[in-house]
Amino acid sequence: MDSSNLEALGELIQTVAKLRSPQGGCPWDLAQTPETLIPYILEEAYEVADAIRRGDPTEIADELGDLLLQVVLQSQIFNEAGEFSIATVAQKINQKLIRRHPHIFSDQQIDNLDQIRQNWEQIKAAETGQDPNRLSNKLSRYARTLPPMTAAMKISTAAAEVGFEWEEINGVWAKFHEELSEFEEALQTEDRAHQQAELGDLLFCVIQLARWYKLDVVAALAGTNQRFVSRFTQLEQMCDRPLNEYTLSEFEALWQKAKQQAD
Repeated sequence: MDSSNLEALGELIQTVAKLRSPQGGCPWDLAQTPETLIPYILEEAYEVADAIRRGDPTEIADELGDLLLQVVLQSQIFNEAGEFSIATVAQKINQKLIRRHPHIFSDQQIDNLDQIRQNWEQIKAAETGQDPNRLSNKLSRYARTLPPMTAAMKISTAAAEVGFEWEEINGVWAKFHEELSEFEEALQTEDRAHQQAELGDLLFCVIQLARWYKLDVVAALAGTNQRFVSRFTQLEQMCDRPLNEYTLSEFEALWQKAKQQAD
């Protein structure tokens, strides 16, 4: 590795250690725990993804730096507790990459990408001690580790691949109307847990419709969010007084104008 890369990483590690130092460190950084930093890890990962989509190398480098900070900061906190250091983190991922690429680091022969993926999954299952033939292990990992919408799509896709699937799209639509009715009924009660459960079932069913029609639910919702922000920006620019002074009917009229301009 280029010595300048190692030097830059070393400086970052030293900076974070100083921020966490009981003698002269930053009160905010000192107050953080692995748990309090979880939202920042997720936020920074999404901001990296957004920067990559935008395609600006300067922005990408900046956002990757923010994400790298989270790795270094977490490692520093665990190092202070005597658990592991940033060196351990680097060693573990290096060892894992070598283990999971026997076609590169040993004499194993693999002919295509499908074989690489299958081999990766088998090695990963062996590392965790899970039975690779038990689909429920994979589904459980999806549910624990992925954003809920992505997890729902991957869970249902994996289940469908082994035959746990409707025979035709009409069955999915029937299930959607059934779940919608159950959600409406739940809203008539005061049982918040039941309402939450029925809302979850309804959303899961919407995702199944998207899967059947080969639509990307994450991209679809992201597009809706962006359109809403764009239209609201137009609406706000047309306002000549504070937003909270507008009536709903006034908002609706402005929204329709903003919709036309934004679209």
